[in-house]
Amino acid sequence: MSSRDRDLAYQAVARAFVDGDPLDQAGGPLDVRTVVAGIRTEARDGFLLEEVPWERFPEGVSVREYMERLRSGDAVRGSLGMLNGLCANDMRAAVAPTVPFLIRVGTDPESDHRAEALAVTAEVARMQHQGVCTRADMMRFRGDDEWFFEVTGYLQNWSVQAARDAIAADTDLLLPLLDDPDPEVRIAAAYALAAASAGAQNILSAFQARLLAEQDPAVRAGLVLAIAQLARAHQDSSTVEWLRACWPDPARPPEVRVSAALGWLCLTDLPVPDELPSMLDDFATPETTRPMAQLPWMRAAESTHRNGLHRCLHAMLQPDTADAEDRSDDPWS
Repeated sequence: MSSRDRDLAYQAVARAFVDGDPLDQAGGPLDVRTVVAGIRTEARDGFLLEEVPWERFPEGVSVREYMERLRSGDAVRGSLGMLNGLCANDMRAAVAPTVPFLIRVGTDPESDHRAEALAVTAEVARMQHQGVCTRADMMRFRGDDEWFFEVTGYLQNWSVQAARDAIAADTDLLLPLLDDPDPEVRIAAAYALAAASAGAQNILSAFQARLLAEQDPAVRAGLVLAIAQLARAHQDSSTVEWLRACWPDPARPPEVRVSAALGWLCLTDLPVPDELPSMLDDFATPETTRPMAQLPWMRAAESTHRNGLHRCLHAMLQPDTADAEDRSDDPWS
């Protein structure tokens, strides 16, 4: 018997979500949405980790240890890396309760790891999306119409929803970071806020206001992608129209036009206008690609053969050949 088979949290999740009906757990002790929503504001602000029942979820005991290191300032980068690794390994249930605490690390002016903490916050709030770059799925937040399960058997929809709800609850803490002096913090804050489950109109207004003032090309591109993803999640048709007007606009910077085109492709299934590929040929240049490469949306989509931007555009504009390219990038294919 493996150590995982002897772990009580793994056993409880298997009984509840694999052998049983997941919906029977809604609102109960194994519903991470309920657990995260129940963390008191005083506990969040005071970093009172002992008030969270970490042990209910697989790897929860380890997650608490990582969070204790964060609280003590010991091996912070390594702890954040381990949390991000759990997300990459499709194990978010135990990481979701960290979101309220990570937001406070990200908003602490004394912290040296604000951008990294916000980046983990944003990854918890997204389902496994590495390599996804189709029009239908790149910006998608899957809803309750389709269930997805983590490698532990836990219902991933609940883990992601818990994180998205926690971001929405702390929107007032995150919005000021859009004006932070550090561009990496601004990008990470936009990436996190794009995942918020509520308050979309207020967040959208803040994104638009920041875009007007932003001077950094990478941050501008990130704001446009954040606007598109927020609109996708909340079915905002006015943003689709804004994106459609944005990418042909010669007054806009190249990275804004390219990001707007990418966002528009993800928000609609309309045929590609004839002028869009030619605009991309003119402006999706190395000068545009380089600053955009650091954006988390682009890092998630990059492959051995292509950077994230060009891989996305190739998949969206030439879907018939994109699958063959992806197979050639897979050493196990």
